[in-house]
Amino acid sequence: MDMKNNEKKEIFLTREGFSALQKEHKELSETKRPQAVERIAVARSQGDLSENSEYASAREELSFIDGRIEELEELIKNAKIIRETKSNNHVKLGSQVTLTVKGKKETFTVVGEWEADPINKKISHDSPLGKALLGKKVGEKAEVEAPAGKIIYAVVDIK
Repeated sequence: MDMKNNEKKEIFLTREGFSALQKEHKELSETKRPQAVERIAVARSQGDLSENSEYASAREELSFIDGRIEELEELIKNAKIIRETKSNNHVKLGSQVTLTVKGKKETFTVVGEWEADPINKKISHDSPLGKALLGKKVGEKAEVEAPAGKIIYAVVDIK
């Protein structure tokens, strides 16, 4: 993570997103890392390390796992859980928003950047569409500049 000048960027996550990070951390720490350490031990016992591709591969895997564990720990430590509120009068983090664009209805969930998954209609609050939607109410329009020109989205429902 890029932390310039000791600035800690807030990491916004839904409860589900936070749980998924914790689950991944547990699996890496308790299962995958010990397996990688075991792979290194087995490869080391095979002799000449300078020509042992299995040893090099196992060390690379362990390095990747350790890096991901460190990243997950930082994310978990700095995470802010998006509180679910009953107020659905404007778009905010965690809102499920139904829009119409060019006569077609689409529903998106506005999430933090670490959970963004456009294929599954989860858009970051930091994306152009996410930024344009924040604070909008039903009946309002959001304009987004796209390579093909300006796209206008109409907010038809917020959950």
